[in-house]
Amino acid sequence: MILELDCGNSFIKWRVLESQCSTIRAEGVVGSDIALIDSLIALPGLLLTRCRLVSVRALEETDKLVDALVAAFGVVVSCAVSAREVAGVRNGYEDFERLGLDRWLAMLGGYKLAPGACLVLDFGTAATADFVAADGEHLGGFICPGMPLMRNQLRTHTRKIRYDDVAAERALERLSPGHTTAEAVERGCMLMLRGFVLTQLELARSYWGDDFTIFLTGGDAELVADAVPHARLVPDLVFVGLAMACPLS
Repeated sequence: MILELDCGNSFIKWRVLESQCSTIRAEGVVGSDIALIDSLIALPGLLLTRCRLVSVRALEETDKLVDALVAAFGVVVSCAVSAREVAGVRNGYEDFERLGLDRWLAMLGGYKLAPGACLVLDFGTAATADFVAADGEHLGGFICPGMPLMRNQLRTHTRKIRYDDVAAERALERLSPGHTTAEAVERGCMLMLRGFVLTQLELARSYWGDDFTIFLTGGDAELVADAVPHARLVPDLVFVGLAMACPLS
């Protein structure tokens, strides 16, 4: 069995694949290394043979997780690294090692699923947009705060903004002007996120007309999916790229 990990700033997304057919046997999202190990140990009949991961965390944090996986399961761990070019996609950063690995792998995944020009929009702690031309050239991208960062900044730096997650979820049931602080904040942040999306679409059309594929990925991708109904929602896009960057055969 193969363990795949996407270690983000806030959560670790994991899944276990059957080695022969690559079908997903189990998957989940956890908030810590300990929770990950516990979730895996709880799986009946788990027999890991290989592991690959992508991490945007500090090197020390990633090394600590790798050590824990080796100690718990005796598995060799392959970590995705930056590259100038993989599978026809060319890294567009001046210093290619500075491009976030999650963004890089999402681009690889998008270009594999739909060879040709594509716009990759990823919505996690941060919201990112990356433009890949039909010939695989990465034209660059944008980064802005995602919903968690926008929400938490307002909660942290504005004393009178206080509400819980239940109120936040309820507030997003519609996008009319808010009549409570929770509604005003949540809907305002949502409209900012949608504005980010629409701006990226406008720029992509200036490059390629209508001849490009839009990919939505990340934990909050569904929040903007109805704003771009023709986009492809691929929650595991990073894992598609991970398999390309860390082949285990």
